[in-house]
Parts: sequence; structure tokens; C-alpha cells
Amino acid sequence: MFARDGRVLEGELPLSQLERLHDVLASVAGVISYRIEGFRGERGEPMLQLTVSGQVQLACQRCLEAVPFELDVDSLLEVIPEGAEMSQDELEDDTRDFLPVVRELVVADFVEDEIILSLPVAPRHERCGFPGAADAGERLNPFAALDGLKGKPN
Repeated sequence: MFARDGRVLEGELPLSQLERLHDVLASVAGVISYRIEGFRGERGEPMLQLTVSGQVQLACQRCLEAVPFELDVDSLLEVIPEGAEMSQDELEDDTRDFLPVVRELVVADFVEDEIILSLPVAPRHERCGFPGAADAGERLNPFAALDGLKGKPN
């Protein structure tokens, strides 16, 4: 109904409500913005366009400190009835993404699913050592002493 009628829904969700994200976040503070637009596709099929923006603080996989990550989700999904029969060609078509829906779509779950799909697998700082490595001082090359011997006569 939403997609067929060309409706639009916009809003914000606090990260604290998106519980499945909590394991990958360094902080659950903040909000994300979303916009869902329904329309009919070229073949008359119901479609949803979801855009999500905002910043999340992911946990670095090396040091476990916060890594700022800018969300830029833009998903186009064809709405199909849950359990709908699909041909093998439709299932293998990489140009289309499907969203099976029973009756109603839970907006927070839908937005959270798309955020999870957009996150990097192993977030980390560009230059990051392991915990405690920053306190260890400059790393010495074990061959540095040999470098001083080059060119010296015996």
C-alpha cells in the first residue's frame, strides 16, 4: 500500500534503539536520519527507496577505540510478498534487490538491516597499532646496528 500510493516517510532514530548494532559500535549516542519513498517501478512493481545518513562510532578491530563512520545508505528494493515464488533467474539477478514483506514493515528493523549491510566488515583506524603499542615507544629495527657496519674496513 505504501509503495503503491507513492508515500514518503522521513524521521530520525536514536542509535540506542538499534540494538543489533550495539555490538559493533563504540558508542550508542547519537541519531541517524532516514527517508523511505514508495513508488511503482517500470513494470508496475512496488518499490522502496531508502536513504540513511548520520555518523556512527564503530569499534576499531585493533585498538577497540571509536572509529567515526559516515553512513551513506541508498537502497532500492522491490517489495514482494513473503514466501513468494521466484524463478532462478530472478534470484540470480544482481541488478535487483528484494524486500519480502508480510503485511507491515517495521521501519526501525528495516533501517537497521540496511545499516548493518553497509558497514565495513572489520573497521579500524587508518594508522593503528595494537593496544599498548602506542605506549611502547619507537619500534627498533633489529638490523639497524648492521647498517652502521656497512662500508667500514675490517
